[in-house]
Amino acid sequence: MRKAEGDERLKGTKHRWLANEENVPEWRRAEFEAVKVENLKTSRAWAIKESLRTFWTLDQGAAADYFRRWYFWATHSRLAPVVKAAKTLHTHLANILTYFQHHVTNATAEGLNSKIQMVKEMACGFRNRQHYKTAIYFHCGGLDLYPRVKAPA
Repeated sequence: MRKAEGDERLKGTKHRWLANEENVPEWRRAEFEAVKVENLKTSRAWAIKESLRTFWTLDQGAAADYFRRWYFWATHSRLAPVVKAAKTLHTHLANILTYFQHHVTNATAEGLNSKIQMVKEMACGFRNRQHYKTAIYFHCGGLDLYPRVKAPA
């Protein structure tokens, strides 16, 4: 649904919707609360997103049950992007639930891949694989570029 002519309720609020509730600045809370209680699609999508955060605080059995209820809410929200995201999560639910056994994520690997992608984009291509490999080691290896000076004896 398009924004009604002259409806400025959401103007300038994009980054507040992307933030977690506790990260909304104090001086913006009243303004954000006023927009949140409006019956807007954005408000519903944000509420669904925020409620899924509870999922990660539960144990495995409770998490599966919580997800089932959350999934029903999300897929019946009539918000196409939310329904699509919920179905994607549901497809991978078995793998997601393994987090509760091991408490390990692939966040470190994803961060490293992101940094490697940044190196690749900054260089606009490399002449050979060795230069690419060297650039990755340089940016991701945690090198100390300052020479170590021995204290005088």
